[in-house]
Amino acid sequence: MKKITKFLLNKIPRPLLIKASILARPLIVLFFKGDNFTDPIDGKSYRKFLPYGYGKQRENALSPGTLSLERHRQMWLYLQNETDFFTKNYKVLHIAPEQEFLRKFKKMKNLDYISADLFSPIVDVKADILDLPFENESFDIIFCNHVLEHIEDDRKAMSELLRVMKKGGWGIVQVPMKNSLEKTYEDFTIKDPKERQKHFGQYDHVRWYGMDYFDRLKSVGFEADANFYSQKFSKEEIKKFGLRENEILPVVSKS
Repeated sequence: MKKITKFLLNKIPRPLLIKASILARPLIVLFFKGDNFTDPIDGKSYRKFLPYGYGKQRENALSPGTLSLERHRQMWLYLQNETDFFTKNYKVLHIAPEQEFLRKFKKMKNLDYISADLFSPIVDVKADILDLPFENESFDIIFCNHVLEHIEDDRKAMSELLRVMKKGGWGIVQVPMKNSLEKTYEDFTIKDPKERQKHFGQYDHVRWYGMDYFDRLKSVGFEADANFYSQKFSKEEIKKFGLRENEILPVVSKS
């Protein structure tokens, strides 16, 4: 299973993977049905989660039903337990939306929800994060997960997110991070996909973020919080929900 997952991730273009996963999902759910792990996003339980990773594969990372990863389930639990996202009226911008989030968020009557991406086949608006086609201070909440590591001028992208966020707004901006790194490791001269895989963990990434990621967010005007949200749960819950204990949930806001 690990070899199959790794091959698919590295050889098939992301838009095709998205379309294929939608078709294959019902069969995958049936095959992995059980009670060892529970996905909090859809409430369904499975005998195991799937492995995931472009390089080294993580066990029990990908939920068969929602195709969520550890970071997605952490984000869902945060929204559910710590915010009024599911009850209050908000205008939301979601950059490069995760499949299951997009499907669920679009159905929520309390949200004016807009998804945007430059390449995804499932979004509402085709948009470049370096030049977003929205007016200043348009959105109450912004989600932008695992996008900035693909972009050389990440501060420009951060500035665009800040520009379209309303004063008093907030968001979640997840990136691949190494908590052991004090400073972000980036090298834009590395162009070869195999070398990028070796240096940054994925063939189309240009950096590994370190703990100075929050300084970058603050440098463009965000208030930023390194939230170790998974640590609010017991060891048993972390295992059952398929979370990563030391994964940071970067929460930003605009005052």
